Amino acid sequence: MVKAYKQEHVYKHPWERVSAASWRKFADPENKRILSHILEVDTLNRKLDTETGKLHTTRALTIHAPGPWFLHRIVGQDICHCVESTVVDGKSRSMQLCVVRRHKQQGGDWISSIELLTTKNISLKKFIEVEERIRYDPHPENPTAWTVCSQETSIRIKPLSALASMAEKVEQKCAEKFMQNSVKGREVMERICKYMEAESAPI
Repeated sequence: MVKAYKQEHVYKHPWERVSAASWRKFADPENKRILSHILEVDTLNRKLDTETGKLHTTRALTIHAPGPWFLHRIVGQDICHCVESTVVDGKSRSMQLCVVRRHKQQGGDWISSIELLTTKNISLKKFIEVEERIRYDPHPENPTAWTVCSQETSIRIKPLSALASMAEKVEQKCAEKFMQNSVKGREVMERICKYMEAESAPI
């Protein structure tokens, strides 16, 4: 089974401000209390492609594992590791989240591939797989002043895991938790945008 849902939120701030706020979302100490499910964020790589003008960033996220308490008991841990890759295109004014997945080649060496628009857990995959797609774009009706955030999340319990018999319940609980965290994330983003707006206001 797969539990999937979509969310859309309009920030009444220009794309440049919203995309900049996204980078400050986890860095601001004031947000740690609200985003308490985020335990650690480390930047692994950052590169500006001079030909395309795109900024590529890869980050490792350590978070509290999604789902109810009994899920943590079954899998034996309550944290989850994700690898997030972000592409910011200033020319087209788009910001997309990407995932770095690891695949095994025939010779046994590991290679990385990038799948656009996705953040995905790399631990606990034996039991549960969460895929999140987020995109920030100028709002079609007011592109200079507003930004639309499109988010898609899918949660899948592996059918052969010990959780198969309660998959639907676990998926629903995970979805509820992710939606709660999304609301917290939007609150933080709105606050940062307003703070940045005040910073740039003429004295």
